[in-house]
This record gives sequence, structure tokens and C-alpha cells, in this order.
Amino acid sequence: MAKKKIAEVTEEIIKDFLDERGLSLWACEFVKEGPDYFLRLYIDKEEAYIGTQECEEVSRFLSDKLDEQDLIEREYYLEVSSPGMDRELTKQEHFDRYVGSEIEIKLYKAIDNKKQLVGTLVSLNDGIVKIIVDGKDMELSRDQIAKVNLAVVF
Repeated sequence: MAKKKIAEVTEEIIKDFLDERGLSLWACEFVKEGPDYFLRLYIDKEEAYIGTQECEEVSRFLSDKLDEQDLIEREYYLEVSSPGMDRELTKQEHFDRYVGSEIEIKLYKAIDNKKQLVGTLVSLNDGIVKIIVDGKDMELSRDQIAKVNLAVVF
């Protein structure tokens, strides 16, 4: 089964389990790193931090379900964690949740000699990210952007 399909099927398997516990799936990926394969799930909840107990619970449930269905034909490591403070924003719902927050944007090509911007997220609409950088409004097309993360502010 293709890597992307494995991630999609995993999302389907885990969705109801997460919903019942007030958790959500931030991201899911099946990747090869060196000789090893990893199935990674990043789980989240709206108003609190994810703890190790929740990660263990999700891991046990998912491990059992994947073994039952025998989806993955090769050896792999299952990792379940929080998306972290500097979580990557990839979906519309991620951007909607963090409107007004500081974000870091990495660009494919420099704008004004900068390939990285830090600013306040205003919106993501129709593939256009609106941010305020140094008091100036900016609009960037998603195809200009390599990566968007929450900025870690102390």
C-alpha cells in the first residue's frame, strides 16, 4: 500500500477513538528515514496539553487495530506525540485556530532578501496567507510558502 494511502487509512481508523476522548488528529504521516519506516501521529486537544498517558492510549489502540487489519506489509515504528509548541500549520483548520498568533514562514524564494518571515497571522483564504510583519500587511500565496510554523514566543 502506498505511503499516503497508509496515512489516510490510519486517519479513518483513529478518528472516532480520538473524538470520544476530546482529542483531534493534527497530522499523520508514513515516512521512510534511512532504512526504517515510521508511522507518526500528532494528536492534540483544544484547551490543554497532550500528556504521555494520552499518547500511550492512542498508540495501544492503533497498534491493535493495525495488527488486526494487517495494513502495513513491512516493519515500521509507530510514534504518537503532540505536534509541539512550534507545530506546523498545514490545514485550513490549523490556520483558523491560530488567527492572531505569531507564526514563522519559510519561503521558497526570498522576498526583500528574506527567506524567513515572522509575523501575526491574519487569515488563510483561497490559498492566500495574510500576515502582519513589522506593522505591514502582507499577502503570500501558499505556493510561495515552503513551511508555516507557530512561533515560539517567550
